[in-house]
Amino acid sequence: MKINSAFIFLLGSLFIIACENDVREIEKISSRKVSIAVDTSKGVEIILSDSATVKGKLITPLLLQFKVAAPYNEMPNGLVVIFYDENQAESSRIVADHGISRNNGDLIELRKNVVVTTKKGDTFKSEELFYDSKKKIFYSNQLVNITKPDGTSINGTNFQSDQKFDNPVIQNATGSLATGDKLTY
Repeated sequence: MKINSAFIFLLGSLFIIACENDVREIEKISSRKVSIAVDTSKGVEIILSDSATVKGKLITPLLLQFKVAAPYNEMPNGLVVIFYDENQAESSRIVADHGISRNNGDLIELRKNVVVTTKKGDTFKSEELFYDSKKKIFYSNQLVNITKPDGTSINGTNFQSDQKFDNPVIQNATGSLATGDKLTY
């Protein structure tokens, strides 16, 4: 009985000692820094063109280009995107506090205070907006508000539109419609 008790005590002590972490080893592991290659550009203006025709312009005070397995660009200090029509007149403008471009621009993610204004005078507001360049659509899964020049204001939970914001679709829509001579529909 005494041998079994001594053996169990010794075995338990070994388990406790074996599970103890060396403080120096923990500090060594926690002080390791992960290095990610990032190109930083300030005061950036990018012209978006197709077949030598200017389609838009992106302006951002800070562009971070992350060189990781799935590279992406980030604009943490805000951005403005101006789109132009075939006559080089401004057709719409997007402003956001934060942006990320993934998959070589196939998916653009805009966050925080996203505001889109169109040539028709419509204003779209949300906390997020995505652009899928393959499908050529804008969409949002956050609360949205669209205000028209006639005073019509529409709120909804989801949003999807073509890339010119000509055909917006809003889920769970509520709002106020202008009536009388102000109605533009």
